[in-house]
Amino acid sequence: MEPNGPVSPAQDGAAAPRWSVGSGSGLHYGSFVNSLASLTPNAVESPAISPRRAHLAVAVLCYVNLLNYMERYTIAGVLSDIQAFFEISDSTAGLLQTVFICSFLLLAPLFGYLGDRYNRKYIMIGGLSVWLVTAAGSSFVSASQFWLLALLRALVGIGEASYSTIAPTIIGDLFTGGKRSIMICVFYVFLPVGSGLGYIAGAGSASFTGDWHWALRITPILGVLGLVLMILFCPNPPRGAAETQGEGVTTQSSYKEDVKYLLKNKSYVLSSLGVTALAFLTGALAFWLPTFLTRARVTQGLLPPCTEEPCVSTDSYAFGAVTVATGILGGSLGTFLSRRLRDKMPNADPLICAVGMLGSVPCLFIIIFVASTSIPATYVFIFFGELLLSLNWAVLADILLYVVIPTRRSTAEALQITVGHLLGDAGSPYLLGVISDAIRTSDPENYDWSFHSLKYSLLVCPFVGILGGVFFLSTAVYIADDRKAVEQLLQGAPQPQQEPTPDSSVELSDQVKA
Repeated sequence: MEPNGPVSPAQDGAAAPRWSVGSGSGLHYGSFVNSLASLTPNAVESPAISPRRAHLAVAVLCYVNLLNYMERYTIAGVLSDIQAFFEISDSTAGLLQTVFICSFLLLAPLFGYLGDRYNRKYIMIGGLSVWLVTAAGSSFVSASQFWLLALLRALVGIGEASYSTIAPTIIGDLFTGGKRSIMICVFYVFLPVGSGLGYIAGAGSASFTGDWHWALRITPILGVLGLVLMILFCPNPPRGAAETQGEGVTTQSSYKEDVKYLLKNKSYVLSSLGVTALAFLTGALAFWLPTFLTRARVTQGLLPPCTEEPCVSTDSYAFGAVTVATGILGGSLGTFLSRRLRDKMPNADPLICAVGMLGSVPCLFIIIFVASTSIPATYVFIFFGELLLSLNWAVLADILLYVVIPTRRSTAEALQITVGHLLGDAGSPYLLGVISDAIRTSDPENYDWSFHSLKYSLLVCPFVGILGGVFFLSTAVYIADDRKAVEQLLQGAPQPQQEPTPDSSVELSDQVKA
């Protein structure tokens, strides 16, 4: 098999595909659809496998996606215990999330490349196996081997990168049109649900067993079932099967031309910068807010300082529940507003994102400064702040789909993921930890000062929120023209204000190019 060639018929167990498209059909983490479905919502659906098997496969993929995000945030749910056990500072604790995200973002494009060319089911099974072993192994690290815990967290990123970049492409090849949108929406709902349950499962396991190490074992135990279900029920349909009546598509693209096209696409560049700001914000808040709230309770005299594990706190439960609720409500509300306003306002989507980002800024300021006096009031504004931020996820996926031509959406997703994580949530937990430690050095013996140092470091977040809102407002200026250019190209008309490159056309061929 040639590694750079199209997927062979024998590999996917299907007849040779006859549809040829100018770029890869792979869909990377964070997207909803990688096809013409968003522009052809009434396409006739002809699934490559039976509807019953297709729905069962989606259920399995959603279950594993749930566990993926639970595992990411179980550490945040017991972070105070981990800091006490290893005797580490805030900056070192933040490094745990940073090494994981760095591993994930650097390897996601690699697994996207492999997923476009080889058997996706086998890649996911291999990645999930690595995830199970490394996630479980991290719970047996001794107090003197923090470096090993960090290394295992990086290896966990390998497994998650293999799954998150490939699973949505399988759903995209099982359904088309409106049904595909529904299935992909269901798949991505498990991001906030899994994140919220991660806090709850982590803190709950530690509290029930009296040992925080069990927080890192609960998801691998549940993951064994996911691995078995994936082996038994997850198919590997031909790529592009949903659009080609089960025949599949081939891939052909010049990466250099893809990148040049994307860099000239103002809506894509500006919205990607907005995504980066959003990732920075949500990554920092997700990692540090439970610890911040626990320290606030100590400052108010509601809890004693935690100097050795177990560190008992209810904030991981409450924050997890709020994350689940706001993720579902915010994602649904954002999609609803987009559908109602898009026909009346061509630039409605980036405006919704801007409102979400800028609207969260006052909430963040209130959260930071009210936590020392009223925990209930803080949770009220956490709810509204997370709700406003959650408006963006589904809408952002749609923006990328309709401002980038179908033959370059895979590359667009990969670049947005890499830049968004690299400049966003890969470094934000560590950066806030470094700022907190620097401020704390002025009075290291005062436990209350550990709360205030973290409070001042969190002030970075609202300013990043303002910056993200500006990026989305700028996107609103260009998005109507960029969307129209894509629609005209798909209809065979030349693009306005932009010369199409020779490999940008969508080509249907009768023969598969070798």
